[in-house]
Amino acid sequence: MGIFDKFKKKIEKEEPKAEEVVMDGWKAIEAECLKLYPGQTDPKHYGTLISWRLGGNDPLDGISIYDGGDYYHFVTYGLSELYEKEFKNKEYSGYGFELTVKLKKGGLEDEEAAIRGMCGILQAIARLTYNEGEIFQPDEYIYTGQTSGMDPKGQSLITGFITHLDKLGEINTPNGKLQFVELIGVTDAELKAIIDKKLNVMELFDRLGSECTDYKRESLF
Repeated sequence: MGIFDKFKKKIEKEEPKAEEVVMDGWKAIEAECLKLYPGQTDPKHYGTLISWRLGGNDPLDGISIYDGGDYYHFVTYGLSELYEKEFKNKEYSGYGFELTVKLKKGGLEDEEAAIRGMCGILQAIARLTYNEGEIFQPDEYIYTGQTSGMDPKGQSLITGFITHLDKLGEINTPNGKLQFVELIGVTDAELKAIIDKKLNVMELFDRLGSECTDYKRESLF
């Protein structure tokens, strides 16, 4: 063995090992989704190029989209604690929830544009939590006040949401509990009916008869 071989071995021995990233919270969400969608181990996923911690504009670390047959099921990663425990509240993981949406395929003219658009909407809603501390729970409504649709062309009657507990339910993770809060697209007229106390969120949910956000559907009012 030559002198350079010895020198090389010394350098290799002194190289620091990369620290393993703890992803217990992330893995807990993935595991729950796999129970609902067995076999979908590699769903379509949209990550964030520059994380919020590094000054990026998007608070969610990622959004996975599962194929539910006649709809795409969006699940966010970033409103709960995905990595190590940092929040002081030990009972809940992060803000205590993640957002979901079931976007009906039949109402999409351009699937890729609609999927990217919905990811943008989810990031915008998550921004309200990060910037203003807004906590979203089941059986609430989100009134945007906009008149144009949230679809890529702005032609849909869907302008806001009501919330419901997703079929993924509530889970316990190593970092605490979290709920999967489902957003269901509704029209401006339907939201105004709630505001005017003509009906409540649960009554509207029952009348819709579906958890899917359908850009093509007509308004109930």
